[in-house]
Amino acid sequence: MKGKTVLVTGATQGIGKVTALELARMGASVAVTARDRARGEATAEEIKDKAGAAVELHLCDFASQADIRRFAAEFLAKHDKLDVLVNNAGAINMERRLTPDGIEMTFAVNHLGYFLLTHLLLPALEAAAPSRIVVVASDAHARGHIDFDDLMGEKSYAGFRAYGQSKLANILFTYELARRLDGKRVTANCLHPGVVATGFGRNDKSWLSYGIKLVAPFFLTPEEGAQTSIYLASSPDVEGTTGKYFAKSKEKKSNRESYDRDVQRRLWEVSEKLTGLDKPGT
Repeated sequence: MKGKTVLVTGATQGIGKVTALELARMGASVAVTARDRARGEATAEEIKDKAGAAVELHLCDFASQADIRRFAAEFLAKHDKLDVLVNNAGAINMERRLTPDGIEMTFAVNHLGYFLLTHLLLPALEAAAPSRIVVVASDAHARGHIDFDDLMGEKSYAGFRAYGQSKLANILFTYELARRLDGKRVTANCLHPGVVATGFGRNDKSWLSYGIKLVAPFFLTPEEGAQTSIYLASSPDVEGTTGKYFAKSKEKKSNRESYDRDVQRRLWEVSEKLTGLDKPGT
């Protein structure tokens, strides 16, 4: 990984932090995103101490499309090439909430955030080819379904259902993206990290946060959960591999709906509209 530039989103805790740390230890030049400056600076300092390498910190709130666009412009002003993008930031909300853009929060952060940022950074990824896009999804997608008639949960909302839909969207996006990037030497793969003991879910002040604290001792450690992300970002074994779903660093089948090309295409088109990427000049 020496000489490579890597960006890991949502890296102030859990598998994102471990992924950034281990890639820095391999010699990569690592950039990370954080919502909170203090936590971001503490993470960057910790990685520097452990890896012996400086980490570039960027602030970004993935609930805000304006902030994603600002961050992407800031990153591209510093880097004309990006070797690896690890889309890791994520959230779950047991109660329906809207972003500043008027979009349901879980769908916006977990799917549209990845979709928009990846598109904005594609010039740098293509300039660095062969390069890689790694998307952190989840086996929670297996119970998910893309409800095009109620994507925003306006008719009926349930936290786990919204989360499963967003993780299925991650996989559909990855498969469609891989196909659209065919021949450009930019690969796109997604993964299930396992059930990991991180700060995930604790942003939601509900019974979920309390329940996660109770069962956390039975979860994988962040170090264990980050292994597949690290593998897809760095291993020569997957050089040229694209459009696949992985768990425990091995290729795995995703659910039946994830392979439906009509659903992939329709979600892509809807996502373009929701992020404004369907407009000329964007």
